[in-house]
Amino acid sequence: MSGVSVTSLIKKFGTTVAVDGVDITMDSGKLFFLLGPSGCGKTTLLRMIAGFETPTSGRIHFGDKDVSRLPAEKRDAGMVFQGYALWPHLSVFENVAFGLRVRKTPAAEIQTRVGQALELVKMTGLGDRKPTQLSGGQQQRVALARALAFRPSVLLLDEPLSNLDAKLRLEMRSEIRRIVDEASITTIYVTHDQEEALSLADAMAVLKDGKVIQAGAPRDLYDRPSNRFTASFLGDTNFLDGTVIETTESEVVVDTAIGRLRSRGSRPDGVVGAVTVSIRPESIRLTDRGEDGNKVTMSVSRTMFLGQTAEITLSSGEATLRVLELHPREVRAAGDSIEARFSPEDVVLLPA
Repeated sequence: MSGVSVTSLIKKFGTTVAVDGVDITMDSGKLFFLLGPSGCGKTTLLRMIAGFETPTSGRIHFGDKDVSRLPAEKRDAGMVFQGYALWPHLSVFENVAFGLRVRKTPAAEIQTRVGQALELVKMTGLGDRKPTQLSGGQQQRVALARALAFRPSVLLLDEPLSNLDAKLRLEMRSEIRRIVDEASITTIYVTHDQEEALSLADAMAVLKDGKVIQAGAPRDLYDRPSNRFTASFLGDTNFLDGTVIETTESEVVVDTAIGRLRSRGSRPDGVVGAVTVSIRPESIRLTDRGEDGNKVTMSVSRTMFLGQTAEITLSSGEATLRVLELHPREVRAAGDSIEARFSPEDVVLLPA
């Protein structure tokens, strides 16, 4: 088991810079996500870690070992591809054993390792089946078993759930978390799915245009984004233009189109003027009572009932706030005047 670190990593394809000076440390035995929109460089970064692409410059280390120029087969990394890449003419057992046979592993050890890998992914007893006889979720498990069978120090997952339906995706999320925990293996997982990353990751990096925009624990990135891109990419949020008018040791007062707001959330270092205010819709409560915090009176402009939740849009002049209300019990009619409350901890200030 090894941690993975990349230092000043750059990859160019002609004049196009796909990965632009990335520095990340991925802790040993943890599940680390590379998250970002299509074209952000996350898959290219994963392929360089795997050894399928050669960096233009920079370094990749597995533990203390520099693997930057090692071929893929010498990196001790198992890869699970988006399309599973199973051999349709081989049995489940032979698909899982394939990498071991390439490494000339003794037959008795192949039997043991394949059995252990299939047991880990809960596929024991299905070794004689062909991939075409399996469901999508079962094929995904076989691909995981194949990557785990030779006991790599690093497991690499390239959007492994993208071909599954919604229900199977949810089931496989928890299975991947269980497998990573039981195998105690350093795992790097590429996805554009924010919910997948937030629900599974120990740590994550958000990428844009080949650069790491922000890295850290999922809750930290969600609750305390350092920039507008991270705030908007990781879920819904309200943005307001604001101006800092007062700063104390414990909080900041900012002037906005819906009034003066108090913030105890993160604030850009040294910013004393214009800022962007971020407030998550689920942090806003529609009540005429509650804790001492921010309180604004606005008008209901639209209500969308979604069953377990209702999305309510409030307006004040040109400014709007979207509110996500859990278990809505009251019918909010357009034009109603309503009081919205939210804690200063939920008012996050970002660079303008």
